[in-house]
Amino acid sequence: ILKSQMMWPPCCSFLTQYTHHHLVAFLLTFFSYVLLHASRKTFSNVKVSISAQWTPSVQNGSLPAFSPRELWEENRMFADTGEATLFLGALDTIFLFSYAVGLYISGVIGDRLDLRFVLSFGLCGSAVVEFVFGTLTEWLHLYNVYFYCCLWVLNGLLQSAVWPSVVAVMGNWFGKSGRGFVFGLWSACASVGNILGAFLASSVLKYGYEYAFLVTSVVQFAGGVVVFFGLLTSPKEVGLCEGSATDLRAVEKDTDSHRPLMSDDEEDSEDVVCDGGYYSVQQQDEEPKPQTKAISFFEAFCLPGVIPYSLAYACLKLVNYSFFFWLPFYLSNNFSWKEAEADRLSVWYDVGGIIGGTVQGLISDFLGKRAPVLCVSLLLAMGALVGYSHSSNDQVVNGVLLAVTGFLIGGPSNMISSAISADLGRQEALRMSQDALATVTGIVDGTGSIGAAGGQYLVSLIESKLGWMWVFYFFILMTGFSIIFIIPLIISELRSMCRDRQTRTHQL
Repeated sequence: ILKSQMMWPPCCSFLTQYTHHHLVAFLLTFFSYVLLHASRKTFSNVKVSISAQWTPSVQNGSLPAFSPRELWEENRMFADTGEATLFLGALDTIFLFSYAVGLYISGVIGDRLDLRFVLSFGLCGSAVVEFVFGTLTEWLHLYNVYFYCCLWVLNGLLQSAVWPSVVAVMGNWFGKSGRGFVFGLWSACASVGNILGAFLASSVLKYGYEYAFLVTSVVQFAGGVVVFFGLLTSPKEVGLCEGSATDLRAVEKDTDSHRPLMSDDEEDSEDVVCDGGYYSVQQQDEEPKPQTKAISFFEAFCLPGVIPYSLAYACLKLVNYSFFFWLPFYLSNNFSWKEAEADRLSVWYDVGGIIGGTVQGLISDFLGKRAPVLCVSLLLAMGALVGYSHSSNDQVVNGVLLAVTGFLIGGPSNMISSAISADLGRQEALRMSQDALATVTGIVDGTGSIGAAGGQYLVSLIESKLGWMWVFYFFILMTGFSIIFIIPLIISELRSMCRDRQTRTHQL
């Protein structure tokens, strides 16, 4: 029985398949990771101030004139800024390794527990740890290497609960139709968080680095509370039908991922079907559906495409996170710019990443393929890295080159961690067991974090021994490796595109 008919113009069909519930899920998951990255960015933006605090001396004014040198010698952490820089790199590595381990665990947990609880716990717990690390220790004048390391291990484990959860929630709400564009736009959350964190840190840094940690941790904790009470993790919670499993090869096809809201009295006897631009409700005999169960970690690891993309992301995330952790420090030390100026200028890398992820996601939707788009962007990124390594001491030129570099590196990084992870977690092999989104996302992002973790200490080591130019050579090498790992997927998708074109030609 036809209950209602709605005909939408073709240009609006993409937007009209979503409800206000989709918008709320999009915004809450988006700002959850914005707040997490804002607080994470704070640490990279205040490294110069922390280094000065951990290496007190008469020259930097940290040692009062009346203070006996013996007293300072007993309480100092490092003899000079070089040692402090190496420890900051070690902290980045510790955080990323614990974050990577946590991703493997939290991805499995996220497919078995309520995603809302896991997400809120990660946000609030991480906020508390960051407050203790950056604010409470400074207020109490508690400086201890081992205490800092333990806190950063705990912070990495807690933060690892967030990304698999938000990607899984987005995968539940948004099917494959337009996923490249939607997830490309949504994956800007990390870059927006970096921008927000940079501005928050630079605005309160004059009062002391501890206030930068205070502001971002308080805002993040409040965000965790809002998510706990406001997030709907699946369309099923409001009577909407969840998107079905889709094929990686047919990116543009997903006709049953978004269905309109059903009233309570219709659920037992009627199904909602979508036929082109019409929405109708028809009487059908329901067949019992098999109960889906969460896939095991090993099964998720062996899914097609998971290993190549994980290895490629390990190399790419190393480069992306090196810019994330070290860019303000590099700008301040290499060009002798003020720390607040370096923080604000580093924002342009994230602006490029936002545009890159959205544009490249849209192109991949149009082509119906992801890997060729990644390949072209990464090849251009190698040239952009060469150009940026020779940037002049001019903030305008540096900002433009940063935006281009962010477009070509941050864009592919956002695609792999969001849209491609969702594709892998909802592919044809999972038709009988769709609860794999968080697990697959945890595997891809966890492997990427392992690569990024090892890279951060290498960056500090290469810089201290050989200089910043060799750091950029290292980035170019890692970008090349990321292309090599996905070459089989690139060849396969190009062949598929050629076959599709030949088929259309014969039909004409």
